[in-house]
Amino acid sequence: MPEASPRGTYLEVSESLREKIKAGRITEALPSQSALVSEYGVSRSTIERSLAALKAEGVIESVQGAGWFVAGTGDRRPLVEKVSDLLRADGVRVGDRFPTEKELCERFGASRTAVRSAIAQMEGQGLIGKGAARGREVRALPSGRETQTA
Repeated sequence: MPEASPRGTYLEVSESLREKIKAGRITEALPSQSALVSEYGVSRSTIERSLAALKAEGVIESVQGAGWFVAGTGDRRPLVEKVSDLLRADGVRVGDRFPTEKELCERFGASRTAVRSAIAQMEGQGLIGKGAARGREVRALPSGRETQTA
């Protein structure tokens, strides 16, 4: 934003973001606040005001620890629930190999730390455990499916 505007710089930024959403250039996750600061050449507080204005209009929503998203898009469930869905897939049986941390990071676009936390929760529930060699295996199926243990 090269010059100050009587309309308010934060309103210009929010209007620009609104137009990008309408045009389909932003379809789910918004860029990070630091990326928006760089893109628009404004302060973080201006970006925060712009995002707050869009949130108040119901255009976007924030997800704790994940960022800002176009309202009504994407799967916002906790990672452990998304990973548990792998055990609910047809054909998964007790004793099957469970995906590696690297595979889960790539599949869900999550950090290794987040994936490790989800795995720890699933191990604590007895759903997965150490298998042959260094991998993990399915030990039980989540409720809603026939529950077996190895």
